[in-house]
This record gives sequence, structure tokens and C-alpha cells, in this order.
Amino acid sequence: MPIDVSRRTATQTILAGAGALAAGLLTAPFAGAESNVSHQVTGIPNPDMAPFDTLMIEFLTKHNLPGAALAVTRDSRLVYARGFGDADTQTKRPVQPDSLFRLASISKPITAVAVMQQVEQSGFHLDDRVFDILPAEDWLPEKHDPRLRTITVRQLLQHTAGWDREKSFDPIGRVQDVARVVNKPLPANPADVIRYTLTLPLDFDPGTRYAYYNVDFLLLGRLIEHVTKQPYEAYVKQHVLSPIGITRMHLGRAWKDDLDQDEVRYYDSEHRENVAINGSRLGDKVPQVYGAENIEAYEAHGGWVGSAIDLVRFASAFDDPGKSKVLKPASITAMWSRPEGAAGHEADGKPKDSYYGCGWMVRSVGEGVINTFHSGLIAGTSTLLVRRHDRLNWAVLFNTDANARGERPSKLIDPLVHQAADAVKKWPDNEVTL
Repeated sequence: MPIDVSRRTATQTILAGAGALAAGLLTAPFAGAESNVSHQVTGIPNPDMAPFDTLMIEFLTKHNLPGAALAVTRDSRLVYARGFGDADTQTKRPVQPDSLFRLASISKPITAVAVMQQVEQSGFHLDDRVFDILPAEDWLPEKHDPRLRTITVRQLLQHTAGWDREKSFDPIGRVQDVARVVNKPLPANPADVIRYTLTLPLDFDPGTRYAYYNVDFLLLGRLIEHVTKQPYEAYVKQHVLSPIGITRMHLGRAWKDDLDQDEVRYYDSEHRENVAINGSRLGDKVPQVYGAENIEAYEAHGGWVGSAIDLVRFASAFDDPGKSKVLKPASITAMWSRPEGAAGHEADGKPKDSYYGCGWMVRSVGEGVINTFHSGLIAGTSTLLVRRHDRLNWAVLFNTDANARGERPSKLIDPLVHQAADAVKKWPDNEVTL
């Protein structure tokens, strides 16, 4: 029988580390939390999965974080889903196993799957030039870097298209400049950000190296819209998410009062306030997390909202490529393939252990064996999705971006979730369902 972890489940308050030490479950990497700090924990406990409980309680306590959710699948079955801490620190509303969070750049793998579907269906290829598909006359300004015309679909997916925010800047954070150049008032939408970006020179020749760049994926969103004749969000919901049973994911909203009722509240580690550039309080001085970032325009590169459960269902869609409901096996292989040249190889030609595939980070863990993953970071949000080679997948989502030392929770917890998974001795026979 499925285990019910519905919203009606009573919230538990567990002392951090209490019982874990006695049961021998508090292993060295998780030690150091104060035993007198408590956190709300939601979802049905399973003693066999205690390493995950211990990890999350200890981690939130040690780093003084408001809330988080963790979900795990094994062999495409949901075997763990729990919420920890506060979704709202003022009301003490707890994080639920299926609470919604801003996903930030975990949106990129979602967009990548949509693009790979269109490679299968629409007659273009990964190595086709983007502005041979998107009408160049509609997008490229009269004065533009001629190398823009050589950018391919694959180069956008692999962040080798020629822009480098470390050498220049990231246009998603320059919305005032965007509005000035495109000659329209705020807010700036994804197309506005792209049009502004296309007036800028490239930082390197397309295809010659890797440099992470958000606008690459905004362009891919426009490609999806052009070939499908559907809005980006509508297409992804219908063709990427719905076939695998995900119904609650949607593009996010900037202002607090516009958030989904099941969505967590967000806590900027730097407590910043700025003028709203988006949302229902445009022009007002607002918290950074509620309107001072261009959330509505993050869209295909970082705009999705969803739960940890949604994300592991998405990851599980590729556990058995021959049975995937969203992509063919060849497309899944191509999505995780190693880039040519410097993006995928060291200076001596040796393949890199880690590289960026098509919308996914990829790490080699043995001959022909890979883990695929992605993280995300915006003000008030830190996220991580991992697909492990042994058919374990997990997603951990936080409603803050850093601890008091400025350290990113997703980066700190990454190795610890691997250790917690390895500490599980018996996996559940039943699937956790909502």
C-alpha cells in the first residue's frame, strides 16, 4: 500500500539529533548541531530512512536555515519525501513534503528536454544555426556581432555560444539597460532581455569553450515557441511535465502576495531591499526576493516553481531510457554527451571528469558511468537535483540562498546527501505518494 504523506499529516517537532545518536544513525559528517534546537518535520517517518532525517535536521540547525524539502526516488519509485523547518518564519507554517519552491537554474534541464523533443519532432538538428531557425531579420539588430549568426542549438544548450558573464556581465541583472535599449518601460520580458543581449559583442568565438550564461536558455525558450507555435510555459506543461504526472509546476511570480498558496516564503541572506523591477509593486522599494529580481522574465533559464517531489519525478523519467515518456534513448544520450574541444576536454586532450552537457551538469564516476545534476541559486533560493548512476535521484530545496558565512546550502549539502544515501541499509518496498 502507498504511504500517505498528505498535507493532513500532523506536523512533528523533532529535537535535532535526538534519538539518532542512540540509534547509531548520527554519522561523523552530520555531527556538530546543537541538541537543544528543534525543527518542524512533516511527512511520514520511516526508521530505515533515518540517515536522511538526521542529515536534514542537523544541516538546518548547524547552518541556521529557515526551511527545506528533500525527496528521493529509487528505481523510479518515490521512497522518501519530507519537509523541514519553516515555509514562513512569521506564521510558522511548516515546509511540507510537496511545498513549492523557486527552482532557479534547475529550470535549465527542463528547457533542455523541451528542446530535445523538438529536435526529435521538428526537423532541425542540434548543430543547426539558431538564426537559421529563428528568423534573423526578426531578432538580430542592424548592427550586431557577425559571429551571432554561427551560434548553434547545441552551443546554447552547452553554454558554448560565445557570451561569458565573467568577462562582461549577465544581462538578466541589467533590466534598466534592457528597457532603455529596447525603448519600453519596465518590466522587461524574456524577449526584451534577448534583444538587448544581441546588441552586445560576444566574449569569445562560439564553440571554442564553456561559459555559463543565462540568456542562452532564454533564446532556447524562443526557439521552442517558434517551432511549436505555443507559449513556452504551455508547451513545457503539456509535453514535458504532464506525461510524467507533474501538474503543479508553473513559472514563478515576483511579489509575495502573488505567490502560489502552497509556495514557501523566501529569505535573502543579505536582507537587501531595492526598487521593484517586476511584479505587482513595480517601482516600490521592496525586499530583494519580492520584485527586485526579474523573476517573471527568468522563465526558461530560471523561472520554474515546483516541489522536490516534482523534480525527482522529472529525474526519474530518464531512469530507463527505453521506457521514457518524454524522450527517445538517442536524445537522452545526446543530452548528456561530452562537448567537443575545450568545453569537454583538458588542454592535453584528456576528457574532463566533469562537464556541462545539454542543460545538465555531468560528472564521470567510472568507465561509461555518469551522474547528472544541476543546482540553482537566486536571492532567497538554493536548489539541487541529482540523478545518480545507481538509479537513485534526489532533490533538495532551500528557501534561502546562503548561511551566515555566505556559503551556498546546495553546495554544502551535495556530498552529504550521497553519504546519507549510502548509509541506508534497507530501502522501502512501498512508494510514498501524495
